[in-house]
This record gives sequence, structure tokens and C-alpha cells, in this order.
Amino acid sequence: MTGGMTGDGATPSTGPAGDPSGVRTLTLRGTTLGRGVPAVCVPLVAATPQAAAQDARTLPPGAADVVEVRLDHVRGSAQDPGLVTATLDAVRAVLPAHVPVLATFRSAREGGAQPADDAAYAAVVRAALASGTADAVDVELATPAAVRDDLLAAAREQGVPVVVSTHDFAGTPDADALVDVLRRQRDVGADVCKVAVMPHDADDVLTLLRATRAFAREADRPVVAIAMGGLGVVTRIAGEVFGSALTFGAVGATSAPGQVDALRLREVLALVHDAL
Repeated sequence: MTGGMTGDGATPSTGPAGDPSGVRTLTLRGTTLGRGVPAVCVPLVAATPQAAAQDARTLPPGAADVVEVRLDHVRGSAQDPGLVTATLDAVRAVLPAHVPVLATFRSAREGGAQPADDAAYAAVVRAALASGTADAVDVELATPAAVRDDLLAAAREQGVPVVVSTHDFAGTPDADALVDVLRRQRDVGADVCKVAVMPHDADDVLTLLRATRAFAREADRPVVAIAMGGLGVVTRIAGEVFGSALTFGAVGATSAPGQVDALRLREVLALVHDAL
């Protein structure tokens, strides 16, 4: 759904003049994905709307370029879409105006905190879209095609950008398979393509980085590619080198293995950027 726009400034645009990659950027409020230092996304994994708001309120200044509200961690959200709206509203109310909100309900099959059938998953995403406080939403590529395509169409109608994501907690597919997944995400209409894998050795980390670089050469939208766990930390800090536009850092509780402190992460990202 590249080409969408929200009233808060979610704006796809071409990359810098002379950029040979032709990668398009996506601006969400005060954050632009796809250019320069990768943005830092901080996940909130609170169990209630009130706790999510408190976590958002106490984020250190400058820690987050994007805040991901992990709605699967909100108790009962799969059964009550009202909790989705309440959580997003509560978080938006306390965040600085320039910090965008990414609304995510991670399915249990991809590491989420609570089960939800396809209808419940769709209801959560639709509630996030209707809330008016989500600057982008996450939709998993593995969602059954009819449901996924319906959600993508709904997002397009409302002008809300979509991160189409795939998570493999068991291992790391080969590089060709990873590039194929990213291409499929692009082809179904992702504004941002995202893959996360679990490496078992250094070769798996190299596989993820090779796939990231290969797809970034042809990508016309931002790419997010992460290897999880301790082995994968290098992928969280080297995104600018290989073409990944966003990384995840923690303030307190983490949402995936291998997330590091967001403020320390920003320091390392700046160090890498200054060396390039």
C-alpha cells in the first residue's frame, strides 16, 4: 500500500537525490525510515492500558524514534477490541507528539503472548486501524491470504502504513528463501518489509545479513531485518551498512531475545554512522 498518508504525516517519498538504491522512505510523524541511521523502536509489553501508558510516560527522552505497542501482551485484547483502542489512546496521550506508534498484535505462532484465531486477530488489527492513534500497524505475512489482504485493503483505505512481517523463532532459512519472503511482503503491499530469524551459529547471522543486502539493492521501500538472540545483536547495530531501516531496543522488559538497552543502542548506531 505504498503511497498512503495519514494526517500525522505518514508519507512515503523517494530517497535522497543521487541515491543509487532508489529506496523510498516512509515518514511517520518525526521519524523517517529508510535513510541514514536506523530508527530505534522501543516495544511496550504491558498487560493493561494503564500500565502501557505508564511505561510510555517513563521512557527516557530520546530513547525511542518509534514506540511499538505490543497489543498481544494486553490481557484480554484478543477478546475485547475495546482494550486495543483504550491502550493505544492511553499511550498516544503521554508520548511526545513527534514519536509515532506502531500497533502490533503478534500471533502465538510467531512468538506472541496470547492466542487468537483469525477472526480475533483481524478484529484487533481493525480496532487499531480505527483508533486514529496508530501511525502504522503490523500484519503478519502468514495470516491467511483472504484475511491479510482484507486488512491491507482496510489500512489502505484509512491511509495507515503497514509493516508486513515474518518471524522464525526456530531457525534461519537460507538467503534465497529470506529474499523470497521479503519479495512476497512487498508484492502483497507492505509499506515496510520485516523479517526476524533465530540464528544457531555465526553462519546464520551472515545469511540474514546477505539476504538483507540482496533485497535492499532492489527494494523500493524500507526493510527491517533482524537476527534474534545474542548471536544476532550485530544485526541490530549494523543495519545502516546492510540496508535495514529500523532496529529494536528495550527500555526495561524486552519483546524478543537479544534486544539491548535502547540508549546504549543509539550510541552504537551513531558510532557506526559516523564511521561510514
